[in-house]
Amino acid sequence: MNETTHPPLRADLRDALARAVHQVNTVVLGKPHEVRLAFVCLLAGGHLLIEDLPGIGKTTLAHALAATLGLGFQRVQFTSDLLPSDIIGVGIYEREAGVFKFHPGPLFTQLLLADEINRAMPKTQSALLEAMAEGQVTVDGTTHRLAPPFFVVATQNPLDLAGTWPLPDSQLDRFMLRMSLGYPDRDAERAMLGASDRRDVIAALAPCLGPDRILELRQACAAVLASPALIEYVQALLAASRDHPEIRVGLSPRAGLALLAAARAHALLAGRAHCVPEDVQAVFPFVAGHRLGLGANARIDRTRLVAQLLEATPVR
Repeated sequence: MNETTHPPLRADLRDALARAVHQVNTVVLGKPHEVRLAFVCLLAGGHLLIEDLPGIGKTTLAHALAATLGLGFQRVQFTSDLLPSDIIGVGIYEREAGVFKFHPGPLFTQLLLADEINRAMPKTQSALLEAMAEGQVTVDGTTHRLAPPFFVVATQNPLDLAGTWPLPDSQLDRFMLRMSLGYPDRDAERAMLGASDRRDVIAALAPCLGPDRILELRQACAAVLASPALIEYVQALLAASRDHPEIRVGLSPRAGLALLAAARAHALLAGRAHCVPEDVQAVFPFVAGHRLGLGANARIDRTRLVAQLLEATPVR
């Protein structure tokens, strides 16, 4: 596999990115792997879904990212009575001018925290589809562009909790990565219990990046080399998911693009200007897990299926 020798990032951009990752880790204690995945998703231009029990730190991670990235930020608490217009905005008739004027909703920001997204009805969940896919929304036949970079961090509770609606497959597919935080280890939990209130810590954070630098990082991410051999490995993983007897719906070409973009971002965070198979393997469970449709008679869960796909697909 060919490797590039030039550094993937300018020194100032590399240092700013390292400071940003470190700063989020000072708030979300004991979760360096999950914080890294959040930055992978950001750099790859995707959207992030965090699924876990209430009180684990999902919203804290989103707030820490917003404060660290220096982006415009809005939070929407999804509830059963939330309407699409509550998120997107609405046209209001102005009698003096005799026209409808569009009043944008909280979606018009750069980092949107969609908190407990699966507590809203599917119609409201789907209001985000165009924004997440195209970076724009269309209201009354008029298209409104969203300011880049547009990054959605959504949290959801496990589906066995009361008052939740499963996300439609089309909505799940718009999230590049899905991950869980899990309980902190003993040392991290002890440090958390003895530290200041997380809200005070977040309020004291200073931005480390900003819109222009994030766009530069995304351009650098897209330029990370993926050799023909690595692309062939990605294709083999996609094919394996489609041929597995317990998988009803395998990974789509869009999933393959997401996997490759996330692998490039993982390589960039590692300081490399080229991808290796280990980058693909590191992000594959988080790109693939929520996209696989299990057969009616499937006897194992998605986590084990993803592990099987990795084990059964050789690196050539």
